[in-house]
Amino acid sequence: MTRTRGRTGKTKPQAPVHAAEIVREYGPFAGADHIAGVTHDGHRVWAAAGSKLLAFDPETGQLAGTLDHAGDAGTAFDGTHLYQIADARIDKIDPATGDVVASIPAPGHGRDSGLAWAEGSLWVGQYRDRKIHQIDPGTGAILRSIESNRFVTGVTWVDGELWHGTWEGDESDIRRIDPESGAVLERLEMPRGTGVSGLESDGADLFYAGGGGSGKVRAVRRPKRERP
Repeated sequence: MTRTRGRTGKTKPQAPVHAAEIVREYGPFAGADHIAGVTHDGHRVWAAAGSKLLAFDPETGQLAGTLDHAGDAGTAFDGTHLYQIADARIDKIDPATGDVVASIPAPGHGRDSGLAWAEGSLWVGQYRDRKIHQIDPGTGAILRSIESNRFVTGVTWVDGELWHGTWEGDESDIRRIDPESGAVLERLEMPRGTGVSGLESDGADLFYAGGGGSGKVRAVRRPKRERP
């Protein structure tokens, strides 16, 4: 959107802001004092915890498995494989064995944050660059980029909506943005001091938000709205 010069008395509408409704906390988990990326495979929540990937049952909160694989940023699931950012690459992982079946370069060359799978592409957050890149999952080539106005942490798509986490100092939120322009459409403010590292939707009414150094994953209610 462009602003017409000389026009006064009109301000850009502010995106609605709601207090985030945290419905449950998971962890900290033994041996995992930091949570980075988070994803959901339809049954279990996966969380990147430094030197390993953890899977837990969101109903019981109990660990369901671990994979020995470095994970210092975003995690995603395409319906069959996990994708994990590790340093300057993105590994495609068999969740049953932990085997890496392919790797591509990460677009931020080690400065990447969130990761999501949607529309046959990977979507990669760039924290300090305040961008989200859509990339080819086979080559890592950047297909397009979306600008944000805050540092980008976790990224997720649900029902055609693009959401990402932010975390600056003690302030953090989960925001819905226009996937074309990057304009903020809605924000869920987390309690002060409660950060969002990774982010994933369960495909329904919850987000799972990594809590960074808290070692926790938090379930956050997704706002209800009329859907076709």
